[in-house]
Amino acid sequence: MEKNTALMIIDVQIGMFTDPNYPLYNGNELLDTLECLIKKARYDDIPIIYIQHKGDAGDSLDPTTEGFKVHQRIAPLAEDIVISKTRPNAFYKTELKQTLDNLGVHNIILCGIQTEMCVDTTCRQASDLEYNVILVKDGHTTFDSPVLKAAEIIKHHNFLLDGWAADIKTEKQIIF
Repeated sequence: MEKNTALMIIDVQIGMFTDPNYPLYNGNELLDTLECLIKKARYDDIPIIYIQHKGDAGDSLDPTTEGFKVHQRIAPLAEDIVISKTRPNAFYKTELKQTLDNLGVHNIILCGIQTEMCVDTTCRQASDLEYNVILVKDGHTTFDSPVLKAAEIIKHHNFLLDGWAADIKTEKQIIF
């Protein structure tokens, strides 16, 4: 992959792993996958951009709480970029596009939480902004909903986004 690539990790925050009423599907497996991607990106000097969702006061992603922090297993280093957002679209009223443009990024490797919300919305917006997006098939997850189980949501979005909003590849297929 070309050097005009960035790894974008969306909302993999402590608070996403801590609500006993909403257990995250395959959370540890997601962290394993992200550790591999981060290691590859660092080895090839690919910028890593962490997106953090700013929740409301008192919720699990409240910026004044531990839940807001990026999960410790994949915590950013000083040279990484961290951008906060308040909406599912990581581009909405943030410096993300300017940051990508300043870095000369045209290719985004996208992963994170929550498949049907922030991952999906950001993936579509990046595609609309004419970035080449690779959605990591085994690099995003969500929670069960009253309508669908998390595994079905993930499978559906991998199918739905493939080919028009993103190319879908597994972590093992990602070569920076």
